[in-house]
Amino acid sequence: MKHRIVVLGAGYAGATAAGRIARRLRREDVRITLVNAEPDFVERVRMHQLATGQELKPRPLAEVFKGTGVEVRVARVTSIDTDAKTVTVDDTEDPLAYDTLVYALGSGWTDQGVPGVTEHAHQIASRAGALRLRERLTELTAGAPVVVVGGGLTGLEVATELAESRPDLDIALVARDGLGAWLSPKGRAHVCKVAADLGITVHEHTTVTAVEADAVRTDAGRLPAAVTIWTTGFAVHPLAAATSLNVTDTGRIVVDATMRSVSHPDVYAIGDAAYALGHNDKPLRMSCASGIPAAWHAADVIAARLAGTKVPQTVIGYTHQCISLGRNEGLIQMVTPDDTVKERAWTGRGAARYKELICKGAYWSVAKPVMYPVRRRRVVGLRVGGRAFDATAA
Repeated sequence: MKHRIVVLGAGYAGATAAGRIARRLRREDVRITLVNAEPDFVERVRMHQLATGQELKPRPLAEVFKGTGVEVRVARVTSIDTDAKTVTVDDTEDPLAYDTLVYALGSGWTDQGVPGVTEHAHQIASRAGALRLRERLTELTAGAPVVVVGGGLTGLEVATELAESRPDLDIALVARDGLGAWLSPKGRAHVCKVAADLGITVHEHTTVTAVEADAVRTDAGRLPAAVTIWTTGFAVHPLAAATSLNVTDTGRIVVDATMRSVSHPDVYAIGDAAYALGHNDKPLRMSCASGIPAAWHAADVIAARLAGTKVPQTVIGYTHQCISLGRNEGLIQMVTPDDTVKERAWTGRGAARYKELICKGAYWSVAKPVMYPVRRRRVVGLRVGGRAFDATAA
């Protein structure tokens, strides 16, 4: 009987893990099912481009995994029973059984409890949200006010992308702290200069208290807004918190150094859904920069445990933060492995081109999760070296 591996979510982390496991183990020994609500792979790091009118190349999952042995199941996960080891999906009444579960359902936007956000604000955490915003922006006439709430990476990228592509609009950005406050002095200066050059009005040290149909209310006053774009952070999918898995108070699955659940050894969590520690025991941030390396590591660990080989040891770390500031400007902020900002930063058109390479590389890692020829190993089955082998105990 084949070992059943079910991967939930085909974002950067889930899709990468599914493909990498498939290239590590023999097809006759495993059945890998990748469950995703959409039939296409969504390049989430490009949603600000999609929202501002740019066309993105379709990435059908069926094409991405053609010939790999990964079975793509287009369905929405409705519940998980970690005791029965089953997943319920909306396209059938029969639960999907697993021996190993890889949870990679990622995250979505959150209103942070601010009144009016859900009713009146747009988000770009999903393809559907980006497309709705795109349609709304086409309806705006010259001089219409657009308010971007959130001064983090997503807020910076969507505000600058929009200001560059629609210079006729009145773009404002609201940041709770100083704009680019987490960056090095050089990085922050560049972000502020680009925002000024693009005509973006920045409201620093400002807290949004409510969103209305035609305005954003802040602790400093009311800002007119024909469109409000909400980018103040992400919240994980609530399914994990409804199970017996050990999760944080925000619903992220607590994992060990091998990305395995600390409470359920047959469950692995990767990407935004996982609460994992990196260098200096600092939690990994929700990002593609964390998700893809975590997927590589989890896939290699799962394959090693099933094949009865040495489990790899690694600590996921960072080298830089890449921010696009429109198509012609960018910022590459260098950081330490634990994500502490260094003084060095790379700016300008060269940085924009490098960020574009990073975006292309992120998808490339999904389509080619192993960069060199590998030997597909046997799942050890019932015995290794004359004794029973339990893959969950290794």
